[in-house]
Amino acid sequence: MTTPSVSDVAAPAPTTSSSDKLPPGVALVIGVLIVSTFIVFLNELLLPVALPTLIEDFGVTPSTGQWVTTGFLLTLAVLIPASSFVMRRFHLRTVFLVAMSLFIVGTTLAAIAPAFGFLVAGRVIQASGTAVFLPLLMTTTMRLVPVGRRGRMMAITTAVPAVAPAVGPALSGVVLSVLSWRWLFILMLPIAVAALALGAWKLRNTTTPEPVALDVPSLLLSALGFGGLVYGLSLLGEASSGHAPISPYLPIAVGLAGLAAFVLRQIPLQRRDNAFLDMRIFLRRSFTAPLLVMVFVAGNGIGLLVVLPLVLTNVTGLSTLQLGLFLIPGGAAISIVAAASGRVYDRLGPRPLMIPAAIVWLAVLWFLSRVDESTSVVTLIVAWLLFTSAQAAMWATLTTSAMGGLRPELYPHGASAFAAAQQLAGAAFGAVFISAYTIGSGARDAAVLDRAQATSAANAALLTAFAIGLVVLVGAFFVGRAKSPADDGTAVDGAVAAAVSAAAPVSGAAVADEASHDGAVCEAVAR
Repeated sequence: MTTPSVSDVAAPAPTTSSSDKLPPGVALVIGVLIVSTFIVFLNELLLPVALPTLIEDFGVTPSTGQWVTTGFLLTLAVLIPASSFVMRRFHLRTVFLVAMSLFIVGTTLAAIAPAFGFLVAGRVIQASGTAVFLPLLMTTTMRLVPVGRRGRMMAITTAVPAVAPAVGPALSGVVLSVLSWRWLFILMLPIAVAALALGAWKLRNTTTPEPVALDVPSLLLSALGFGGLVYGLSLLGEASSGHAPISPYLPIAVGLAGLAAFVLRQIPLQRRDNAFLDMRIFLRRSFTAPLLVMVFVAGNGIGLLVVLPLVLTNVTGLSTLQLGLFLIPGGAAISIVAAASGRVYDRLGPRPLMIPAAIVWLAVLWFLSRVDESTSVVTLIVAWLLFTSAQAAMWATLTTSAMGGLRPELYPHGASAFAAAQQLAGAAFGAVFISAYTIGSGARDAAVLDRAQATSAANAALLTAFAIGLVVLVGAFFVGRAKSPADDGTAVDGAVAAAVSAAAPVSGAAVADEASHDGAVCEAVAR
């Protein structure tokens, strides 16, 4: 078994007593990572609003156009499991500089893309850098912040990146109302370059790299599995109109086989503490049940952001600027409700939150599936606000419930599974909704629809989301509060568990060594 490094610790050591005062230099390190994480996640939310514009400019179908979002999410899903290895193998400063450099290269390529394929390639390179930022931020916070102050600091580190859903769509709408879509990337470049320069100047190494080896077969099987599934799902809409290059069921079958091989590969690796994903997390029902429900919650929530701009533009006639402004209240609600849900969970448990939230969530989906050109925009804003609020309550509750049922040494793998499942679900469900939109339009060319065809397409996509959402209501009754199986019997704090889950993987080392490292780490940061 390998020796845990600074970056390996993903959960607080409950027995460690510590001052509430932040050690010198810690606030600066975390501040740089917070700003950088906000930048890369803001970028993720800029493109959905621009999807109708991109479809028109490049002359592609909605099934093809959605790959600017699906490709991004898919890359995150494939690379997030590998971020555990990256943070164990390399210094904090090295990881930050390489990740931000990749983001800048991808942003540049997207800004100058002469064809749609180059734009997708730029997004994939962007995602390659983005994948590590949230795990890096959360892991560093858990490692450097004293135990007595972790709850408050974790609330800040999770709330700040969550503002991106509120700012991103509005910024995109404003930019697109006066400038070309290329400016969504051009304007991001100087900010990213400044963050890179600040990180190169101020960040110091606070970790000790481990001599762990990258398991290439695991990485390849992960890419094959997730890639095959999402690619196959994305072809469903094109197959219905006779435009798919191959049968969608072939890549879906390849993807399922790849995932099965990936799972089998992890079993021997986990005995040597070198697994990408420790399969023992799935032996606990208290983890698996919330994870399965989260697949459908995240899939609907992220996937609808792919199809919603098409619905609001083609059915209700909103302009690009209006579309961006429409999404602001929902994005703000996610930040507020998610922060509050952790405290409510600690007092009442998961079901008093999950069941009412699931009912409201489903009711809104049913209402949205009946939308047409006569539906008031104000009514739609209220409906979307309710939808995102209910979703945020379920998101935080499911995360806390699942992570609370794992032993401390399995927190990193549980977080990795949760983050990868969310990204994969968003990519897969986005493809499903686009396929339903294409099929529901009844047109051979879904890029050019009249109002009646667009309404039919929107109703089909949202009715599909409602049908999928029924699984969430059923699953809500099976999500319970699980006592932590940690050796000391200490339960996991709601806010911390939610933050760790959002952080994704941070490696499979034991938590017990954390206290012994705190002094050395704080001294290193101070220097």
